[in-house]
Amino acid sequence: MTSKHTNMFIDENETPDSWWVSAVLRTIRTVAFVFDVITFPIHLLVQRPWRKRALSRRIKARIISSTENSITISPLTPPCDLHLRLVRDGVTTMEGMLRAATQRWGQRPCLGTRAVLSEEDEPQPNGRVFKKFKMGEYIWRTYADVEREAREFGAGLRALGCEPRRNVVMFAETRAEWMLAAHGCFTQSIPVVTIYATLGDEAIAHGINETEVSTVITTHDLLPKFKKILTKTPKVETIIYMEDQLKPTDTQGFKEGIKIVSYKNVVELGRESKIESVRPGAADTAIIMYTSGSTGVPKGVLLSHRNMLATLKAFADAIPIYEGDVLMGFLPLAHVFELLAENLCIIGGVPIGYSTPLTMLDSSSKIMKGTKGDATTLRPTCITTVPLIMDRISKGITDKVSRSGELAAAVFKWSYSYKQTWMRRGYDTPVLDYLIFRKVGGLLGGRVRLMISGGAPLSPDTHLQVKICLCCSVVAGYGLTETTSCGTVMDPHDRSTGRVGAPAAGALLALRDWDEGNYRVTNKPHPQGEIIIGGDCVAEGYYKNPQKTKEEFIDAEGRRWFKSGDIGELHDDGCIKIIDRKKDLVKLQAGEYVSLGKVEAELKTCPIVENICVYGDSSKSHTVALVVPNAPRLAALAQRLQLPAGADPPALYAQPALERAVLAELAEHARKCGLEKFEVPAAVKLCTEVWSPDMGLVTAAFKIKRKDIQERYKEDIKRMYAS
Repeated sequence: MTSKHTNMFIDENETPDSWWVSAVLRTIRTVAFVFDVITFPIHLLVQRPWRKRALSRRIKARIISSTENSITISPLTPPCDLHLRLVRDGVTTMEGMLRAATQRWGQRPCLGTRAVLSEEDEPQPNGRVFKKFKMGEYIWRTYADVEREAREFGAGLRALGCEPRRNVVMFAETRAEWMLAAHGCFTQSIPVVTIYATLGDEAIAHGINETEVSTVITTHDLLPKFKKILTKTPKVETIIYMEDQLKPTDTQGFKEGIKIVSYKNVVELGRESKIESVRPGAADTAIIMYTSGSTGVPKGVLLSHRNMLATLKAFADAIPIYEGDVLMGFLPLAHVFELLAENLCIIGGVPIGYSTPLTMLDSSSKIMKGTKGDATTLRPTCITTVPLIMDRISKGITDKVSRSGELAAAVFKWSYSYKQTWMRRGYDTPVLDYLIFRKVGGLLGGRVRLMISGGAPLSPDTHLQVKICLCCSVVAGYGLTETTSCGTVMDPHDRSTGRVGAPAAGALLALRDWDEGNYRVTNKPHPQGEIIIGGDCVAEGYYKNPQKTKEEFIDAEGRRWFKSGDIGELHDDGCIKIIDRKKDLVKLQAGEYVSLGKVEAELKTCPIVENICVYGDSSKSHTVALVVPNAPRLAALAQRLQLPAGADPPALYAQPALERAVLAELAEHARKCGLEKFEVPAAVKLCTEVWSPDMGLVTAAFKIKRKDIQERYKEDIKRMYAS
């Protein structure tokens, strides 16, 4: 998020310790040079790098109005064929979208679920026994199957007493039945209230009670939670659960009078009923999506069918779809970004194969030895992801390289530098990709051509590293739940990193002065200010919260606008860079402003850091940091410091010498990233717990929940400032 970045693979002056490794590298460089000279004319004619550079540099948005304290820009993206077809076919609702998709794609595969054949005990080398899955192939529902099953599920809901325009809660992990149930609700004009599967009992009860639902849809794994939750949700009468492939579901021991019905039984009820669909209108509420709550109590955002179609059209214009594309779906469907990305695949004819973090890779924790992971079986071409997962992929690559031996590491680093140099000039490196980087891409099935990142700003280092090592395009976007995930999206031809692209089709974006942070549209060399997004993608408001709706949403110039609270910078080609967030700004004792989010984004790329939360007290002259360390790197650091090898984590992590060593690594990394001295934390606390959504310390999209983390570690923060 700053202009200076460091990369762990790039050091032009670095020379290997061993003379023989240096000799091998010199030989490789010589061979590569000769190869480049001989093949350069062919690559020049075939790859046409001047066209790639021109497409990357082209203007992507234009200023349509300007005042002394604001600038408004509009995209220059022409509507694609899919966008035009949606308009031509008169598709204005999600129910109409699925009908249109089925008419077009009929018997093509639509939603795929991997068969779990059995769960067996697998002895480990250390003598322990873990339960692992023996997996089969993907089983596919066609478009016709999906449309029929969704319609039957919707009719089944009505048979159980659900009424049109009366809310139903969806509290379930991502799977095909999630999407089918949601579309079933759309066929009957039933708004779907989405609640993250990782939220705590209080937050779940809050969402259920606020939306006054009587029916909750959940899964086999999450059903037991309701033994406690039902005591706090008096209006719930019916729970529908999606079955497990192997285990029967225990429906005993729940509050008396609660009707518990399986998903398949609801579909069967609908099949036997004579209930007709109740088609929604464009202005009807499709989703009440509870925000992930990074800044406090989750708020329900009212998203209409019009909002969702506006984002679908924008996504269609931004993301090229090719014959043979396959998406691997694993992010929470309760996150608006994943929900709309998967629905783009449905209307675009792209099959979606579902996965989980426990079964995704050949090395995943629930995959039995000799069984392939989901990615190897599915071989997806497109993956939606969030920056934290991208950071983990990036660090995984770095760790593997560092452990691969001196020669292999040196060759990989040289290959990385070589490819980056040619990419900068507009060339691909097919031979090097085949010889060196193919194995890395093979971890995700070997066919990934596109990774779409949303949910938070993506570090330029991570962006570049994934792009180089996985040999795929990485498209970053920017949006919020309140704008139905629509805001800006990178042009697929844009070769830059660290930016989030130009406004998406159909959206307008304004920058407005924020004097307190010294961000103004008159700033040089680039205009800066708070991002305000306008268009049909902007939500109707917050559910039962008119005061907050009035504060954050604006109706002006015949459009609805949302004040994002994020600070953007407008570049000459019409692209936006996120440079700050109003809520993350802290003024220190000496008057300096520190953007906590910016500092965290930079320090998160430090190899020793798994996750980090920076805290600033305005009565102090410095910041402090709570760090979840990368365990293998911390162990190596402790060994170098000759600390007790067998110490348990709490005792080891509290060692002052280890804290000082981590602090020194952070300071050195911050210097390379160009952070100011006052931005660098002066003390750290090493946290033994890995922050996860079920702990309530990060959101389902893995953004840190600053207030919750600070509350949990308030004594440690006091100690750091006292020292």
